Amino acid sequence: MADNTCKACRDDYKVTEAQMQRIMQTSAFAPERRVDAQQYQERLQLCSTCPKLSDGVTCTACGCIIPVVAWLKERACPLPGGGRWGKLTGQAPGGSVATAADEQLSPS
Repeated sequence: MADNTCKACRDDYKVTEAQMQRIMQTSAFAPERRVDAQQYQERLQLCSTCPKLSDGVTCTACGCIIPVVAWLKERACPLPGGGRWGKLTGQAPGGSVATAADEQLSPS
């Protein structure tokens, strides 16, 4: 029988601080692929108010471990309708950070 418990509830999926440090040193989390610390904290804050966040760690909409994937520029919230935060794609006019949603709205 399959284990249907939330990943965050299972000890083998708990992410320790030491594991986070190792993960952050891999090429998948190279500095150019990560959001800055402020954007990361904003993503965590947005997720913390979401009913799909289980145990403060796992997104039940996609199964991701939020403290890990919230660092990645190329990740976006999976909720329908654009989610709570989007992919970061670069600089928007005026120096602010652009999201994929911004690019869809801007005239060509």
